[in-house]
Amino acid sequence: MSEQQQNTQGRTPEGPLPEPIRFFGTTWVDHDGGYGLRRAGVAAGALAAAALGAFALRLGYEGLTIAEVGGILNAMVIVMFAVCSAIAFRKTWEGFTRRPTGAATPDALRSVRTVGFVGVLLAWSLRAMKEAPGEALHREEYETARARFTKRRGARTGNPAARTPKRKPR
Repeated sequence: MSEQQQNTQGRTPEGPLPEPIRFFGTTWVDHDGGYGLRRAGVAAGALAAAALGAFALRLGYEGLTIAEVGGILNAMVIVMFAVCSAIAFRKTWEGFTRRPTGAATPDALRSVRTVGFVGVLLAWSLRAMKEAPGEALHREEYETARARFTKRRGARTGNPAARTPKRKPR
């Protein structure tokens, strides 16, 4: 059991534990532990990586131009990266607010997200400017689990053997 899961008396905490988010751990719960600096770092890092990726794509495109492969292939490459980046951005952005279902699971779109990596990085950068990417989804699930746990704990208070039996209506 990790130290994070134990309280000061060495017992495990009651109730559900928050799910960690990549690069943030569980600092998103109380916005502590350098949360603001982490958000700034993720936003800047993702934006820098997107710029570097776009530069690498430009170098690849210039290589195609130098090789004189033809205008149709050049156009197809541009359209492919633009469409894949747009789809990857949208699906990544949606993934921060709700769990994907059906054909839109991350495994099903892995190749599109790989080709459209610039869109994924831009989504991470823009979302980190507002909150930790995925924080809204994790917070909603965590608060729902806490409310459900509190409700269950409230219904089970007391010793059931000590309760007086309920009278049956006649």
